[in-house]
Formats: sequence, C-alpha cells, structure tokens
Amino acid sequence: FEVDLYQNASACQTPLDRQYHEDILKLEKAGGRKNCRIFTYTDHDRFTNLEEHCQKLTDSDHEVPSYLAERMANVRRRRQDRKPIETSSLKSKIITWEPSDEFIKNNHVINTPVQTMYIMGDLGPYGKLGHREYEHVLCTIKVDSNGVITVKPDFNGTKGPYRIELDGEKREVWKYTIENVSAQMRPEEAEREQQMFRDVRATTDPLYLIICSLLQTLPGTLRLMVNGEIVSAQGYEYDNLYVHFFVELPAQWSSPAFQQLSGVTQTCATKAVGWDNVAYFCYLFTLEMFFTQGDESEGSLPQWPVLYFEVLSLDSWQRYRVEGYGSLVLPASPGLHELTISTWRPVELGTVAELRRFFIGGSPELEDLTYVRIPSTFKGARLSRLGFRTETTGSVTFRLHCLQQSKAFLETSALRQRMQSVLDRLGGFSQQSSVYSVLEAFQRARRRMQEARKSLPQDLISTSASTVHQSQEP
Repeated sequence: FEVDLYQNASACQTPLDRQYHEDILKLEKAGGRKNCRIFTYTDHDRFTNLEEHCQKLTDSDHEVPSYLAERMANVRRRRQDRKPIETSSLKSKIITWEPSDEFIKNNHVINTPVQTMYIMGDLGPYGKLGHREYEHVLCTIKVDSNGVITVKPDFNGTKGPYRIELDGEKREVWKYTIENVSAQMRPEEAEREQQMFRDVRATTDPLYLIICSLLQTLPGTLRLMVNGEIVSAQGYEYDNLYVHFFVELPAQWSSPAFQQLSGVTQTCATKAVGWDNVAYFCYLFTLEMFFTQGDESEGSLPQWPVLYFEVLSLDSWQRYRVEGYGSLVLPASPGLHELTISTWRPVELGTVAELRRFFIGGSPELEDLTYVRIPSTFKGARLSRLGFRTETTGSVTFRLHCLQQSKAFLETSALRQRMQSVLDRLGGFSQQSSVYSVLEAFQRARRRMQEARKSLPQDLISTSASTVHQSQEP
C-alpha cells in the first residue's frame, strides 16, 4: 500500500515521504520490486504495532489489563529528538510540587531511547496484496542508545520455523525462519578489534591503568591489601571505650609513603547484650603493604605484619583507663577473616592501685606496645616475663578482607611455585608462631655446637670420631 500511496507526489508530506516517492520511481524504472510480500517499517514511518501496547501478562482469554499496564502502554519509548541535559548546570528546583503528565512520562518511567524497525509480511491472497488487514509483523529489530541490538523473535538456528495462522475460511498457515547471514569476521580482524578495545581501555579506564602500573612496579614482590573493620569490644569493666592500634612491619616489608599504619576509633558507649557490655565501633581502615623476597638462603624465616592494639576508656570526668592490650597477626590467606582477640592489662598488688584507678583514673601502662608479643628492641636469647602481673579483660572482634597481588602469579609455573613457597613459609609462620621460635632455637644451638667444636683439641675430636665409627660396626 505504500507503493500505491507514495506514487503520487501530492500524498507526500514529509521529507521521508518524498524520499520514498523517489525510491518508488527508481524501482519502477528498474523493473519493479523483486519481492512483493516482504517489506519494512522504520522508526519514522506512520506505523504503530498494536501488539506492543496490548501484550498480555497471562494466557487467560478474559484477562483485563491493570491500571499500570494501561498507563505503561501509552508511554512512547522512542525519543530521538530529546535534548541532552547539561549535567554541569545546577537545578534551581529540587522538588516539582505540581508535575505534569509529560513530566511524569519523561522522568518516572524507564525510558531508554530506542530505534525500531519492523520486518513485515503481506500474507494476503494472491491478487489482493497491499491491504492493511493482511500485514503481520515477522520480526522486530530494536537498537537502544547503548548500542544493544534486540531481535524478536530470535534466530531459529536448530529450532523449527515460526508459524502464523490466519483467520478466515481457508485458515492458511505461513512458515518462516530468521537467520543471521552477516559475514563472519576473520580471525585476524577479530584480533585487531580486540587489540583496539584493549588500547582504548588502556588509555581511558583509570582502574585498568592503576592495575597495570602496579603489576609493572611489582616484579618480585607481594602486595597485601587489607580492608579491615574493628567491629566491637566486649567484656570490659568501664564504659565509653575506644581502640588505638598500629601495624608493625617486619624486615623485607614496606608501605607507601601516604599509607597510615595507625589509627584511633571513636569513643563508643556500651550496651548490654546478654551477660556482656558490648561497644560496636564499626570502624573501617585500609592497609597496603609490600613484601620483597630476599635471599632464601638466609638463616631467619620471613615474618608477617602484626597489628597491635590497646583498648581504653574515657568517662565524663575525662579520666581515662587502660582496659586491655592485644595483638593480631594479619591472616596469610586471602579472603574474609573474622577474628576475636582476647586482651589483658597489667595490674599492681594492693588496694591502693585499684582505688587510684577508680577515683582518679590512670593505671599501669606499657611503654612499648610491642611488649604484647616480642618487643622490637629485644635482641636476647630468651624473653622472660617472670614477676610481671597481668589480668584478663575483654576481647575485640576484627573483620578483615585480605587481598594478595603479585605479578609472579601470572608468569611461568616456576615463578608461581617459587611465590607459593614463599606464601607457604609466611603462612606457616602466621599460623604456627611456635615453629619460628623452635627453628631459631635450633639454629642458635647448632651455631653454639659448631663454635664449641672449633674450640676443642683436634686429637679429642679424632678420638671421639673413631669411637663412634667402631660402635657402629657389627
């Protein structure tokens, strides 16, 4: 019917209509249309697919559309002429107290600009082509502003053909298939396109740039990221608690210059939960550290960073008291870890110290917080705490999300095995700290035996060696 309509120049009203008139004249000069049943409606044609506006939600023949379905059916989703909104300009009115219907349609409905093309089929009987009642939609192709192409119904592939059954005396049945006949991209073209996408991403995506720069600057290191949270503290004597913490980096560990390795939480009042008074801090912190692998032949084993913390209380008279000390070895395995660490505090004998703590505040404190484990200044053979009196107090709950990153994970298997061995050694130390002390003691004893052996006379060493050899013979 469009061919019959646009043959007359007087029926053309828009530039698109006049373009159709010129195309029809060219077709007639070329011998007419090759296919009289397949044609299309583009987005600017005066055609509306009523099926889009009366889609049923159920398979019931007596279904009545709801109020929302009727309102949504009246929303036209094609808005190519919509002007872009300047995001930099500040809106003068935050709230529109009397919105119009057009305002509601444009702002309260998911309305992505879409261009639509209908592939139509004229299924009328022979000799009666061009009647609107015989037109049926065979396929709908939509392209939104994001570049997503939607084909409905989908390509047939291995499925059977689609069927359209006409109403009438003969009850004709038409079958058709939809196939994707686009030329396949050659492998070298696909590789070139992927390389172009990577180049564009590398020059535009800031996160991709950061990751690439980090991997390039970490040739033989392990990067440890910890997103931590001090969740709560429970079981302490006084109220209004706060936590002071810091991280100690052992040898071969470092951190960026901007990284803060210490922090203090807010003062939190406790609430009764069961038998304990609990203070919920929900204090977040982030740690970034780097481990540089040294010579594996060194005698000492690598160590993992340790988080030291102390819990204090502050009352309305500005009297503060130390409630407990504790330490936490950062987890060696990536993932989520929720740990509850028990604490203790030093005490003095007698009632005077407790009276001072109750009335004027203050209590014995550690001058060096690393004394909770092994002090950083300690260089002796063994650490003795004989005579040091402490008292068990409450506990602090931590939630740690650990991430490990290393370029060695992406390289050859030999480097991966090497890095895995380092992680195993580090993880073994963090999980079983006693192993480290035992091995260190063994190495010290071995060195002492070697020194003692050097100081003995040579004849005594040869005699003892021959005696051992004779005792081993049958």
